Amino acid sequence: MDDSAQPETRSQSRRPTIVIIGGGFAGLAAAGTLASKAVDVTIIDRRNHHLFQPLLYQVATAALEPSTIAMPIRRLFRKAKHVEVILDEVVSIDLPRNLVIARNGEVPYDYLVVAAGATHSYFGHDQWEEAAPGLKTIEDAVTIRQRVLVAFEAAEREPDPQIKREWMTFVVIGGGPTGVELAGAIAEIGNRVIERDFRRTGRTRVILIEAGPRLLPTMSEKSSENALRQLKKLGAEVMLGSAVTAVDDNTVSCGAAQIRTRTAIWAAGVAANPLGRALGAPLDRAGRVQVNSDLSVPGARNVFVVGDLAALSCQGKPVPGVAPAAIQEGRHAARNILRAIDSKPGDPFRYFDKGSLATIGKGAAVADIGRLHLSGMIAWLAWAGIHIVYLLGGRNRFLTLTEWAWMYFRNDRGARLITGDVEALYERGTQPHPKH
Repeated sequence: MDDSAQPETRSQSRRPTIVIIGGGFAGLAAAGTLASKAVDVTIIDRRNHHLFQPLLYQVATAALEPSTIAMPIRRLFRKAKHVEVILDEVVSIDLPRNLVIARNGEVPYDYLVVAAGATHSYFGHDQWEEAAPGLKTIEDAVTIRQRVLVAFEAAEREPDPQIKREWMTFVVIGGGPTGVELAGAIAEIGNRVIERDFRRTGRTRVILIEAGPRLLPTMSEKSSENALRQLKKLGAEVMLGSAVTAVDDNTVSCGAAQIRTRTAIWAAGVAANPLGRALGAPLDRAGRVQVNSDLSVPGARNVFVVGDLAALSCQGKPVPGVAPAAIQEGRHAARNILRAIDSKPGDPFRYFDKGSLATIGKGAAVADIGRLHLSGMIAWLAWAGIHIVYLLGGRNRFLTLTEWAWMYFRNDRGARLITGDVEALYERGTQPHPKH
């Protein structure tokens, strides 16, 4: 398709159709901007809900229930009569025919916003996923919660001291925000919360492994140092400059060094949704689409890519894959679509950096806001306030605040339910070592 080509838009009696793939932060921001305009909007997602991913680790560590951080997409647009929601999985995009190909049919568009997000990256070792699940969906969070809680139960009844130690050793792979938050939360659970309910588990050991030279590489060095200090204060061990070379149900290996553990969690990398390859545009090393400055796709000016699937830079710096950036991109793409409908050129995207935050535990966090580098309680309060503001739904905000208050003053976690086949979870941790 010619790069300068515009879609053959509808006649004056027909409203332009805009299809949005993905109901995450970027997709919903685009839909919200377009909902009151003279266009028809269709949102396609394989889930019926929007997930507030920044708090997903709290579901995984028994702090919040899944419904607290999720909102049905239809409920968000129940009053928007020109917004349609389709529960389906997109498998391809036919650019020449302006069609989205889903499993249950084809959806035509005049303009398309692709906000399909990202998934786990095991750097070519996809076989590690079963032993070390990642954290991107509610199902992932529930799986991790099950494994963490079952580990305590297994250690409580295990007579062999060595096996008990393995059950009570938790390894988190990846020192970015998700890894730091998971490691801090598990250390807090084991050493300050759940130990009151168990008598024979022994000491909880949490190990955070990072291949790079420091934690939180996208944040300032001062925040990295503060995060390391606060993790150690919680009792977590941190291995920097250590690349994982093998993972199975019993062991995490870093070269010749082996850590015996029954619970490993992957937080080391993400890969763009493979749907990006269907656009025929240049991709970066992570599989993200290298978009034009106005967020459109080279060679397809009526198609825009936003959120974790988009690769672009502003003022010489890559735009990070965080919620505020996704929201800004979604809104900007929507505004550029409205400009295109009015036969106006698109505006270049400008990212406004609102800062970076990561929480470690109760009253412990780090924050980079402009030139400010905060840590401890003040950073934790900033983190909590910002997350409440971005969380969708008054009910969800109220329930989250209530749970946080309970955790803070009672030092307890209320979502400690183990569901599913408990015996299968026990057996998974007792499998013999596979050969690498």
